[in-house]
Amino acid sequence: MTDPRWLDRTTYPWTTRTVEVDDAVVHLVDEGTGPPLLLLHGNPTWSYEWRDVVGRLRADFRCIAPDLPGLGLSTAGPGFGGSPAEHARVVADVVAALGLDAWTLVAHDWGVPIGLAAARRDPGRLAGLVVANSWAWPVDDDPHFTTFSRAMGGPVGRLGARHAHLVVRAMLPLGHRRRRLTRAEMHHYRAPLDTPGRREATSRFAAEIVRATPFLADVARTLPALADVPALLLWADRDIAFRETELDRWRAELPHADLVRLPGAGHFVPSDAPADVADAVRAWHPAGRSSLHGPSS
Repeated sequence: MTDPRWLDRTTYPWTTRTVEVDDAVVHLVDEGTGPPLLLLHGNPTWSYEWRDVVGRLRADFRCIAPDLPGLGLSTAGPGFGGSPAEHARVVADVVAALGLDAWTLVAHDWGVPIGLAAARRDPGRLAGLVVANSWAWPVDDDPHFTTFSRAMGGPVGRLGARHAHLVVRAMLPLGHRRRRLTRAEMHHYRAPLDTPGRREATSRFAAEIVRATPFLADVARTLPALADVPALLLWADRDIAFRETELDRWRAELPHADLVRLPGAGHFVPSDAPADVADAVRAWHPAGRSSLHGPSS
């Protein structure tokens, strides 16, 4: 795959490849060796969001960070509608194509419910779960979410996304609280959305917060089966989307999960607090703990 002219490999230097599944060409980072981590982004980002986390974890883990179909450098197949269920099928196909076993889902925002839905195809292969500011259940009765969904996913939001990068321009700066995104970083989030159709996908995700209620209900029904799966909750306290309410729900659903708070961080956790994310994953994961302490005597 030839890099687009706008891609700066000095800031995104990791090994990348493409996997063709379900009529989609999925671009992904595949860097490092060790236990596999599947790093899933949300809306409106792509694997670029995980670039600094990959740099800090590649010595101990195989870091696989796909771009969801139609986002980043991935392309969707004909007839792909962009629903979370369709994204989950493609992610499951990628996991199967790569032959991943004993893999850990490390995900943020929409990456969590999509990744959990993908894992259901072969749940015995899911070895761990890291949740960074997300949810995995219906929220169609919560005005906090429905107001945003209807605004950004409705006619005005779709128009703004198609013609003015509305979701990217509005949400990415608001979702970084520890630091300010550079002009080059903002360019790397806008540039892949180079057609009105690709830009509209970001508004579609906003609409799906309500529209995908049956999908989210289906994912929520699988959560009790994860109660004993090793889990880590990474929680930024200055998120404009996910609150203590959602964290409390996660702690009820995953009662044995470890919790690491990220004070002052915003919604886009992997980009806003990459060092803290990487350090927390390494300290939590058995392979990372072994590397911290060195070989046992």
